[in-house]
Amino acid sequence: MLDLGPTVLTMPTPFVELEVQTPSGERTVKVTNPDKTYFSGLPEGRGRKLDLVEYYLAVADGVVRGLRERPTVLKRHPGGAETEAIYQKRVPDNRPPWMETVTVTFPSGRSATELCPVDVAHVAWAANSGCLDFHPWPTRRDHVEQPDELRIDLDPMPGTGWAEVLETAREVHALFDELGFVAYPKTSGSKGVHVYLRIAPSWTFTQVRHAAVAVAREVERRRPDLATARWWKEERGERVFLDFNRMARDQTIASAYSVRARREATVSAPVTWAELPDCEIADFDIWTVRERFARLGDVHAAIDDVHHDLTPLLEMYERQGEGEAPFPPQFAKQEGEPLRSRPSVRDPAAVKRAAKANRRRQRGDPD
Repeated sequence: MLDLGPTVLTMPTPFVELEVQTPSGERTVKVTNPDKTYFSGLPEGRGRKLDLVEYYLAVADGVVRGLRERPTVLKRHPGGAETEAIYQKRVPDNRPPWMETVTVTFPSGRSATELCPVDVAHVAWAANSGCLDFHPWPTRRDHVEQPDELRIDLDPMPGTGWAEVLETAREVHALFDELGFVAYPKTSGSKGVHVYLRIAPSWTFTQVRHAAVAVAREVERRRPDLATARWWKEERGERVFLDFNRMARDQTIASAYSVRARREATVSAPVTWAELPDCEIADFDIWTVRERFARLGDVHAAIDDVHHDLTPLLEMYERQGEGEAPFPPQFAKQEGEPLRSRPSVRDPAAVKRAAKANRRRQRGDPD
């Protein structure tokens, strides 16, 4: 008789099943390896994968408000918060039959079928795959090419910190108040602040990006000691950068209530303008935000009540007279865009070539 050696019995992977209530009915979401540690900076037994999923269920109304019907990139860390990220744009073929998706195209011409959350079951499913933070487009699936959200990303440069971010946020708030705009701030969960403004979906990505450029340039004009709209790092100095290219097509930031890839499980937390001056990034993690949400609900619950007219910011962009700002490197050269090289390495011949190329584009000549 052939000896096949000892029989090895394998145990099934442990999992729990959660019954999730949605407007379309009850969904079953399986959480595999629920006790796996995702956040080592939290107390023992409070930074598990199951804690992540249950956090999202606890803030369901808030997180879905930020994601509903938006194409969404998943930033996955299946090994835990301190492991390398996987940016997943395409949903797998073996997804649940109830899952909603939308197909989008990129500047490269390629396309992808992305997750399009409509309820918290979609969020829980993604969290089970190791998704910590969600990166939605500023558009919805019925108008994928027309943003309905202007996002201002305040990013502190080396030599600046949280105090300077808060001061810059106050300048953004003051500008929006002058325009009669109702904007909503949140911590980034990392080191900055995001400010959101709902807009009517009547403009192109280029126009909405121009509005973000206008905000950045105006805040820099008012506070050149504090804030910068300079794209090249060598020009920013020790100031807070208003990253207008977060509004370029296919560029995203973490959604409201997203958990960031930090060992302490900090959250991109919606706050009020009155609260913001007293906030710290560390105030908000998956446990403190869970308790806060149970007590206050979503402090951005009214964000969809008004969609603003972007015209005043587009007129400001034209009055500033500075023209196009540099795009991220993966984008094709845009009409009127300045030379894509650091100012310190530019030479007169390169500047002349760039000007000549812009004139060709304006005439419609082939490249």
